[in-house]
Amino acid sequence: MFKELNPLLHSELRLAVMSVLLSVESADFVYLREQTGATAGNLSVQLDKLQKAGYITIEKGFKGKMPRTTCAITQDGVAAFEEYVAALRSYIGKGI
Repeated sequence: MFKELNPLLHSELRLAVMSVLLSVESADFVYLREQTGATAGNLSVQLDKLQKAGYITIEKGFKGKMPRTTCAITQDGVAAFEEYVAALRSYIGKGI
């Protein structure tokens, strides 16, 4: 039987954000936008969904006079990502 894929992570942009955040301690909004190629509006919506799920934290502040949004993956986010990858592997293994 195939494992269920987490619908929250089964989005290209949310999966890309999680992948980036796994490789860094934290990332600011501009960096995430550059790495994913997303528009600011779409990225903002997807970050909000990940935060509401408890997969990332978002801190808003200022760098000088410029607003700055910083994101980091949570332990729940790491666990969800690992489960998602395991589920994908179950699909790949069935096709071989």
